[in-house]
Amino acid sequence: MASEKNPGAKSSSRRGKPKGDKRERTRAALLEAARALIREKGHEKATLEEVARRAGMTTGAIYGNFKNRDELFIALGQKYWAPIAPKVAPGATLAEAMHAIAKATLAAVHDRTPVAVGRLTGLAYALTNSELRARVHEVTKDSYEFGAEWLRTFDASELPMPPDVLVRVLHALIEGLVLQRILTPELFPDAVFYEAFAALARERRQPMERLR
Repeated sequence: MASEKNPGAKSSSRRGKPKGDKRERTRAALLEAARALIREKGHEKATLEEVARRAGMTTGAIYGNFKNRDELFIALGQKYWAPIAPKVAPGATLAEAMHAIAKATLAAVHDRTPVAVGRLTGLAYALTNSELRARVHEVTKDSYEFGAEWLRTFDASELPMPPDVLVRVLHALIEGLVLQRILTPELFPDAVFYEAFAALARERRQPMERLR
């Protein structure tokens, strides 16, 4: 029961663990069961009911966490292919931010390597499923809007292009570099990552100079 002095406090079970923790554990178990099932049978045959059975739970448990398969697949991507988290100090320059993003992108390679095949099969499935593809569009669009707002905190004169364009370039760069590092590591040493992001923070050139 929540404290009267702090109505927003999490409720706790008799064993002293917050109920929110149980929900998180349930969700994590369902996601892991879904991942294993998809590896065995593919996305097409991974139903919510079978995921629940694989996790040893009721269908009520899975529908209490995911309203449909699309939401489950989106959650899998967010958990096992999580966005990078660069450590950018307040007041940092764009060059410093790009260096931090390069460092965070390199760090993500370690965690993403074991799940790269699942990521690619998930993208392939999304290309054949219009409803899931539409949901991916919504989630990605929201993340771009968030990223563009962050980029607007930098001096506009530092940005090589409008924030809403730069955020898309950064996303494509991150995804491409990570997958190529996993596929052909010898061809994508650390220096390539740092140089690629540093190029976005170098002094802006006039349009005609870029064409030369």
